[in-house]
Amino acid sequence: MKTGLKVGGNFVKHYSKKLIHPEMDRSSLDQQNAEEIYETLSELKGSALKVAQMLSMDKGVLPMAYSKKFAQAQYQAPALSGPLVVKTFQQYFSKSPAELYDTFDMKAKHAASIGQVHQATKDGKSLAVKIQYPGVADSVISDLKMIKPMAKQLLGFKERDTKQYFQEIQDRLLEETDYELELKRSMFISEACKDIPNLDFATYYPDLSCERIITMDWKDGVHLDDLLDKNPPQHIRNSIGQALWDFYNFQIHQLKIMHADAHPGNYLLRMDGTVCILDFGCVKEIPESFYETYFQLLSPEILKDEVELRKSCEAAQLIRPNDPPELVEFYMSIVKEALGLVLKPFFVDEFDFGDDEFFDSIYAYAEQMGRNPAMRDSMSPRGDKDGIYMNRTYFGLYSILNKLKAKIHTQNYFPQDKLRPATM
Repeated sequence: MKTGLKVGGNFVKHYSKKLIHPEMDRSSLDQQNAEEIYETLSELKGSALKVAQMLSMDKGVLPMAYSKKFAQAQYQAPALSGPLVVKTFQQYFSKSPAELYDTFDMKAKHAASIGQVHQATKDGKSLAVKIQYPGVADSVISDLKMIKPMAKQLLGFKERDTKQYFQEIQDRLLEETDYELELKRSMFISEACKDIPNLDFATYYPDLSCERIITMDWKDGVHLDDLLDKNPPQHIRNSIGQALWDFYNFQIHQLKIMHADAHPGNYLLRMDGTVCILDFGCVKEIPESFYETYFQLLSPEILKDEVELRKSCEAAQLIRPNDPPELVEFYMSIVKEALGLVLKPFFVDEFDFGDDEFFDSIYAYAEQMGRNPAMRDSMSPRGDKDGIYMNRTYFGLYSILNKLKAKIHTQNYFPQDKLRPATM
């Protein structure tokens, strides 16, 4: 309520000034509102801050001021106090950190949306200990109820159109608070992907883990911006980018389950071209029916076949049974143009993600669609709910590869009956 009043007050002040200075744009208003909303979400931690993190990853979804401010959630959040850390250990292990580990640094090394990481040692091993904030699991549903109005106002959607999508987000966020499930998935995916070149994974320690604490090896490396500050040579950029691309392709096509949190804070990058994958809290299991539909739309041949394209759009819930003919035609044209832009990396053997013109064309198209009166009039979310985390993952991966300026062999681990480069 307090944040809503502040945001409303900012609107009043902005438009009062605009009466005197008509040339003013909304940038200062967006900056003020972004700071007010982020401050509130940071205090809540948990699922509310996680949604801010998600929104920050997709350029074009929010005004730039919101994206920049919410991006802080990718790396940091207010830390948990020492007494609460000890209380958590006492609750689940009936022991203090000092009794479980040889050494334990009470000051958190990293703090993020639903937990923080401490450094410890035991039996000569350097360990990372992830501790969940108290009450996060219990507050997911109430947090989402609180941020729904803000999200719907920012995105312009009606509640009846967003129910299944918020349910999908709620389900994944609840899973993220289950550290026993995360431990199981971490060990499974790490073992399954261990032979992919240039990937590194921590070893996990079930005896030192529970439903709110996970203990794993401490791994060295830096986040993306810190790596780029070192100006790595092109072959290192390519090596890191290829490892990430192969990691996701292998999971999606071979495992039908994937690490679905592709933001820079979840990877430790190294100047030897290797990548350590962190944080398997957000993992998406991919239903077979969704997989078939999704990658049918990624086939280059389908853009040439109107009948098959429409069938796939209907299966993907991009076109609805009660849509009038003019709306079907409208969405079909959007799908064809959007897929033709976004899917270029999938249609070739090698793609240069350093091609800024490619990304500029995508963002320009998204901005154009946002200003399109027909799009605004029909503004409602479309697509299978299972696509939320798949699309989010690809958007995050694209963004990282673009920052790396990496050249990627895109066909690795693709089943050949699903996708192959277009023939010239």
